[in-house]
Amino acid sequence: MSISDHIEKLLLKAEIGKSLSREDIIRLLKMPGENAVDLFATADRVRQNEVGNEIYLRGIIEFSNFCERNCLYCGLRKANHQLDRYRMADDEILSTARQVKAAGLSTVVLQSGEDSFYVTEHICSLIESVKRETGLVVTLSLGEKSAADYRTFAEAGADRYLLKHETASPELYKYLRPGCRLDARVQCLRTLRQLGFETGTGNMVGLPGQTHDMLADDLLLMKLLDADMLGIGPFIAHPDTPLAGIDHDDIELTLRVIAVARLLTRNTNIPATTALATLNPHGRLQALQAGANVVMPDFTPQPYKSRYAIYPGKADAGSARDIVAMLEKDFQTIGRTIGRGAGNRPAKQNPGILH
Repeated sequence: MSISDHIEKLLLKAEIGKSLSREDIIRLLKMPGENAVDLFATADRVRQNEVGNEIYLRGIIEFSNFCERNCLYCGLRKANHQLDRYRMADDEILSTARQVKAAGLSTVVLQSGEDSFYVTEHICSLIESVKRETGLVVTLSLGEKSAADYRTFAEAGADRYLLKHETASPELYKYLRPGCRLDARVQCLRTLRQLGFETGTGNMVGLPGQTHDMLADDLLLMKLLDADMLGIGPFIAHPDTPLAGIDHDDIELTLRVIAVARLLTRNTNIPATTALATLNPHGRLQALQAGANVVMPDFTPQPYKSRYAIYPGKADAGSARDIVAMLEKDFQTIGRTIGRGAGNRPAKQNPGILH
């Protein structure tokens, strides 16, 4: 049997939903470049069958760029003294959430560095204000918290929580995130699922020292956690971090990870990340044709937006309405439309799994 016959058989196995082994996943990630288009087309068909043609928008508000961590890859790291720090006032956050609502979106993402200035009660007050004023679905992305904090956020009305695991390699994780442990991160994700949050995780592709085997483990961890949303994006070196100068422009590998994530997890929500659009003007559309079904436009107002510098050169310049109009036009070129509902992960067939 030829290589192409093996790949065709593997893609058919994946499309009909048969279980993929670690070796199968590695084979898909490493397949010859000329077969990648078949992988993307297969993932796109599964996406259409499982979650439909609508693309759901989540409006991000990056309300603080203070962070107490020192992750080697992130421009927000505590040791980056070149960064002009900010914290948005509560009324600014609420005003921006109203803009998310006015632009026709149903979900707002409140995101920050790990900033203990915002005590639990403060976050809960923000959640309650946004809910009361806009009725939006509220997603939080605030890093690792205690189980009690997560429970309190849920009681205040938070619906979803994003906490990317970044890499499933304990050694690479320990290197990239000094003082942090992968098992603690994973336990946070398990707790969020148990509390009933729609839970998002995800990884970076192209990290220094990362292998195809590690990426396969990332994908298997996403499936094991039964996460509802998977944020998969390329590593982009920030000039004011220890990883400055490390080039990574292999968008195709990121697209492969997205495609395999769709094949493995079927009905999850998978964003086409802003980082892809930063590396390539067509990167986001390519991801939407390789299994992705969510886009997260940045509504953070200037002068703050440019200072939330996780990585350099972030896309999505212009006003909120301009960004949404541009995205809608882009989506039409690939025959897709903006979803107007909440965009929850479709209910699973297995009634025994918490959702």
